Amino acid sequence: MKNSSKLFIILVLAAFLVAACSSGEPANELDAIKDAGKVVMGTSADYPPFESYNDAGEMVGFDVDLMYEIGKRMGVDVKIQDMPFSSLIAAVQEGKIDMSVAAINYTEERDKTVDFSTVYYYAEDGFLVAESFTDEITKPEDAAKYLVAVQTGSTADGWAIENLVNAGLMPEENLFRYERIDQAALDVKSGRIDLLITDYIPAQALADDIGGLKVVFHAEVSTGPVNIIVPEGAAELKAELDRIINEMLEDGFIDGLATKHIGQ
Repeated sequence: MKNSSKLFIILVLAAFLVAACSSGEPANELDAIKDAGKVVMGTSADYPPFESYNDAGEMVGFDVDLMYEIGKRMGVDVKIQDMPFSSLIAAVQEGKIDMSVAAINYTEERDKTVDFSTVYYYAEDGFLVAESFTDEITKPEDAAKYLVAVQTGSTADGWAIENLVNAGLMPEENLFRYERIDQAALDVKSGRIDLLITDYIPAQALADDIGGLKVVFHAEVSTGPVNIIVPEGAAELKAELDRIINEMLEDGFIDGLATKHIGQ
């Protein structure tokens, strides 16, 4: 009888421990996404052809298609949150979004607070000016002679501070930061700003969409590899993203996106 009582107590304790474990928090960020059945991705939809809104008010672009395909291959639904570019890293850090897909370049400074997926695209910079602009720009530092626009928190922002302002080539009051890159392009067109530094492909897309603008210089200045941002230390989520990105590179899906949205 005593043995039966002990066995009963052991079974009850075991059941309690199993229930406690099963009702606990997910072991990692990837498990949390799988448990929720959805992945929340942040972007800044002012950056054609990577992410922007069409005339029907739908979010479209290279990164948008990429996000939905990642969700499909992860086996979960995708929810996209549009926010200012400068808010994306903090949103990942604070757990407001699971990851950020917004044509983001790796930098050592960003790597201190978040982790990066493997590269899914390579970018160059473009200098966007009004069509009436007649000066010649032969090297990036030539931008120091003008009123320059950048997107807040972008690699172009950091490059302009380090290589133009801190280098003594340009006064800081001649550097203008914008939350939205399309507004910066409109100010270039109106003559309020002389030159916008951003990724080459979006710069060309803005010139085509807005009109009255042209790209006068493009090269790898502050950009380069493009990655997805995930929380610091999210090893399982990063590994899953890397697997999916490599799979998409190998099966031609990303090449198809480049052809569809960029034409290359």
